Amino acid sequence: MLIDRPFWIARIEAAWKQASVAWLSGVRRSGKTTLARSLGEERALYVNCDLPVAEDMVRDPALFYRNCQKPVVVFDEIHQLRDPSRVLKVGADMFPRVRILATGSSTLAASKKFRDTLAGRKREVHLVPVLWSELNAFGVTLTKRLFHGGLPPALLADTKTPSLYREWMDSFFARDIQRLFGFRDMSRFNALVEYVLRQSGGQLERTRTAAALGISRPTVESHLQALEITHAITLVRPFHGSGRKELVKMPKVYGCGRRNEVTPSNASGRRG
Repeated sequence: MLIDRPFWIARIEAAWKQASVAWLSGVRRSGKTTLARSLGEERALYVNCDLPVAEDMVRDPALFYRNCQKPVVVFDEIHQLRDPSRVLKVGADMFPRVRILATGSSTLAASKKFRDTLAGRKREVHLVPVLWSELNAFGVTLTKRLFHGGLPPALLADTKTPSLYREWMDSFFARDIQRLFGFRDMSRFNALVEYVLRQSGGQLERTRTAAALGISRPTVESHLQALEITHAITLVRPFHGSGRKELVKMPKVYGCGRRNEVTPSNASGRRG
């Protein structure tokens, strides 16, 4: 089911005006693949990097781009490729007229496969759960958005199904957390995720969290870092006139949130 999401298409187009590579990231099931496919088959060549054939297609990146007959190339889940940064770098450097959209659940630098972070060649677009302005396009009310959450599969479901959320947790751990960070204890990690998301919007005290879950503070720290990198949470640090207080005051935690982008109009404003 393709739902028109003009706000996000405009964000991608704006990114392409600044660089030939747009990196579309967002928490798992936030709609990255569907958004990428909405660019249309006539305009974009879609490459599913989960499939083994994708590796053969880009074995010679220069040849791949030279034979591409479309102005846009989409690499979905590009971190699955053996050397994704090389594929993007060749496209950006040798074929600047080709527009590239690469998707992944985490920040680009999180994967060890990215030997080159493509500085100056890419712009990032962070896809968050369904926005207030998109509710009409999805045909849902604000009440349903608050009750079901903002991930499209859950939001579009007729009823709130616990198994859908459990499946999301299992997929998130197996496809993102285990692959990127090597964590092995799923039950401990999931307990932290549920604990943090239940207090979304509240203050997060790491020592208290560790005590409540019966795990060490270093484990809490490493798991929180992984959740931030994969966009499952956003930690908002407090603003104080004294910079030293910002280091010791507790942050607030938000589920699947997004940091405000720094622009000339808000660069000197308050955070939080």
